[in-house]
Amino acid sequence: GVVQVGELEMAAEVFVIRRGAQRGKEMKRGMMLVANGVEPLGMWAFSEVRGWAGLVGDEAIELADVGMQAHIKTTFGLQLQPNNLLNDINLDDFDALAIPGGFESSGFYDDALSEPFLEVIRHFAAAKKVIASVCVSAIALGEAGVLKGKKATTYHQVGGSRKHQLTQNGALFIDQAVVIDDNLITSTGPGTAVEVALTLLEKLSSKDNADNLRKIMRIPKPSKVWLQAPQV
Repeated sequence: GVVQVGELEMAAEVFVIRRGAQRGKEMKRGMMLVANGVEPLGMWAFSEVRGWAGLVGDEAIELADVGMQAHIKTTFGLQLQPNNLLNDINLDDFDALAIPGGFESSGFYDDALSEPFLEVIRHFAAAKKVIASVCVSAIALGEAGVLKGKKATTYHQVGGSRKHQLTQNGALFIDQAVVIDDNLITSTGPGTAVEVALTLLEKLSSKDNADNLRKIMRIPKPSKVWLQAPQV
């Protein structure tokens, strides 16, 4: 069946809007750019953290899912209909960009390395706004030219080309689970997605908000060993 991305969050979204209005504070707005072939775990991590922040967090944020096309097939076959299309939104309306990863065999790079996709990344980087990427979506950041001289990571294995794709685009490759360089967040694989999402929440609100939400959601804090362990 086809899943409407926003349907699963409708109640939370209404609550988020009301909660923000009650606080009399304008919420920060994030944009999640979804490519065809996206990996569901990365996408849902951003969505879950955003939803829980609205329900029980100290400060809510908004997250608009934006697709390159009206119908998206994920890595493992789930069909999605994004609530927004890239051609219909104003990039200046958002404070941060979130990009889940995906699989080459599912056509992820057809969207993620296309010029319209890369232009979105360049727009946020030029405005010095937060860009949070999961897994191989860092490859798109490199192709967009925003990782030159920046510490970054991505998924890679022995004999894999992903690390070299980053370094060839000027990135300083760090083989750790999550790498943060100023407003750029990159990570190594789908299992890091929730850490990236919480880091994004922290940058858009506060560390206390992200830490509190971690406790409420029962997300364990990774050890230094896990965070610093190389992939290969």
